Amino acid sequence: VQLVESGGASVHSGESLELSCQASGFTYATYCMGWFRQVSGKERERVAAISPGGSRTYYADSVKGRFTISKDNAKNTLYLQMSSLKPEDTSMYYCAARWSRCSSDWRDWDYWGQGTQVTVS
Repeated sequence: VQLVESGGASVHSGESLELSCQASGFTYATYCMGWFRQVSGKERERVAAISPGGSRTYYADSVKGRFTISKDNAKNTLYLQMSSLKPEDTSMYYCAARWSRCSSDWRDWDYWGQGTQVTVS
């Protein structure tokens, strides 16, 4: 199993960025996919998640209206479109997969990527 994130960068407040996560090694279309973030000393936070078929999405209150999660089951790829970025969005962002149902608790997730850094100044 592999989850490989890309797209992290250093940007200024108000700018946009898109993260991608390429998945392999498991039946992607049967997994809930999510983006989490974590800064040093804090709990890992679920930013957004999307159901296996893509019909349901979930967002943290802090990113609602600014971030959009999507998945392409044909390409085994997950995306996170981030707009109106703020300094408090600065974090390491992780892609994660959980079989079938989504969960807000990071401990419930099955697979993790290595993370990609987003810095907003």
